[in-house]
Amino acid sequence: MQMLEQDWTTICRTDDLITNSGVCALHNGEQIAIFCIGEDIQNIKAIGNYDPKGKANVLYRGIIGSIADELVVASPLYKDHYSLETGVCVEDESLSVPVYEIRVVHGEVQVLS
Repeated sequence: MQMLEQDWTTICRTDDLITNSGVCALHNGEQIAIFCIGEDIQNIKAIGNYDPKGKANVLYRGIIGSIADELVVASPLYKDHYSLETGVCVEDESLSVPVYEIRVVHGEVQVLS
């Protein structure tokens, strides 16, 4: 499927991002947790901000790390780890969050709608 330019929506600027930390943005009524991994402003991951176990929008406040070479964020509530690639919870595969495709264009962070 070819992605059209109108399929991408700007949700924040790269200046809004914090290295190795998360920020939250609103897209189509849903909160998205956006993480800038390392110093490379192009290395951005985005997942749903809602922690299904803790039942709160808090994942952007989580700690980024890795488990078995998988990039994850630890929920600040129950410390469950959600994959930044798949959205699946490492400790309980029945829990997951959506994963969003992200790109950076001219200093703007865009999500695929």
